[in-house]
Amino acid sequence: MSSRFARRSFLRTAGGALAATSSLSMVPTIARGRLEKPTLLGIGAGGRGKADLQEAAKAGFDVIALADVVDVKQLSEVKDKRTKGMVEVRNAYPQAQFSRDYRQLLAELGDKVDAVLISAPDHHHFHATVQAMQAGKHVYCQKPLTHGIWEARQLAKLAADKPDVQTQMGNQAHANDHMRRCVELIRAGLIGKVREIHAWTNRPIWAQGFAQPPEAEKVPRAIDWKQWLGPAPSVPYSSQIAPFAWRGWWNYGTGALGDMACHIMDVGYWSMNPGAPVSVKAEQNGATAVSPPINSKITWTFAPNDYSAPDGFKIFWYDGFVNAQFDRQSWKLNKANDEYNHPGPEVLGDVDFEKFGSVIIGDRGKLFFNRSRPEWLLQSDSQLDGFAWPEPSLPRAPNQNNYLEWYQAVQGQLPRCESHFQLAGPMTETILLGVLAQRFPDQELHWNASELAVRGRPELRQYIQREYAPGWEASKLLS
Repeated sequence: MSSRFARRSFLRTAGGALAATSSLSMVPTIARGRLEKPTLLGIGAGGRGKADLQEAAKAGFDVIALADVVDVKQLSEVKDKRTKGMVEVRNAYPQAQFSRDYRQLLAELGDKVDAVLISAPDHHHFHATVQAMQAGKHVYCQKPLTHGIWEARQLAKLAADKPDVQTQMGNQAHANDHMRRCVELIRAGLIGKVREIHAWTNRPIWAQGFAQPPEAEKVPRAIDWKQWLGPAPSVPYSSQIAPFAWRGWWNYGTGALGDMACHIMDVGYWSMNPGAPVSVKAEQNGATAVSPPINSKITWTFAPNDYSAPDGFKIFWYDGFVNAQFDRQSWKLNKANDEYNHPGPEVLGDVDFEKFGSVIIGDRGKLFFNRSRPEWLLQSDSQLDGFAWPEPSLPRAPNQNNYLEWYQAVQGQLPRCESHFQLAGPMTETILLGVLAQRFPDQELHWNASELAVRGRPELRQYIQREYAPGWEASKLLS
């Protein structure tokens, strides 16, 4: 017999245990000591960067410097919403030192800056983060943590070597109480031993699946195109690449999977703490040599652990509109309808997939989860009488805000952030293995985590650790 409970029912049963979490979140640590107002460098001042900077300033940081490849003061006119946002950022911090090269700013500022917020495109995450951490700066980096698999491994190692540097990846829902409570309940056996996790999204909503680059355009005077390309391979400028459509390019973005999985897979991955996958396989439609697929399904296989079924468990990912096609003339994805990839009824039953983003399946039931709403759903095939409701074990983020969590960790009020790089690095590595599999559909790639290699596929090394453009070499960065 199936029983269903909403989250609010559980709170009554749990006897107000969430109230006890405040004592868990204020443990002092030996960091840099309390700063009157930590100073912040924001890398990426438009798009997502605008919201990140606003939230960081609200948390208590003093924005003293900004880096962006677009200098809006050299624009003759402001045409689009994104550029307007960049203008608003510059106007909000008129005294902030500005440069189109974050490397220059980091070198010049020295001890004047305490923390760095990175909202640049994916292909800059690693280089900006490493330079900041090497200089002892606390780092908040947007998801995905890195563009490449090797990069994710390096940042996890660097974070382990620098415990006084407070790190946080920008998957904001990681700070939500309902996510942390679900992690605790799954680990406590609420749905039994986990055998499957399913996660889905309607992304991409930008152009993907194109076979050839667009026509070259003249580089606007306000943009430092060479700096925008940075460590990535050089191509002529096009407004269909930057400032937004870069996610649909292998060289700069990681497609829908890299964009959204750090959000949507988070509750399942965090609950399982799985280590590296054994293998990964992708089905996809529309990927080319230059662009990720229009839609895809990914399967990761993991070895058994304390929370899984005896033979291990799998994570399944679904993205993209099913009948979409790339239209070169408009440089957009045209949808035939609003149907996007998601699990079938054998997984969902009669649950409306549009109300949720993931489901964790154990041998005693299913837990449906949406990071954006505190209501989650349990389907249990057994009575819950006798279930030992666990006390909170994960510290709760102040105000369920991961910017404030980072700020308090920087101030020594928290021992660390919960989306720290030693967690975010391995999760990003796992997700990016799925991105790698999208390039080679219908082939099961067996992962050798210790060697950072696909077994029997040495030719794939170039996708695990790519060569950087001159001046951006890894040997210089990590020396």
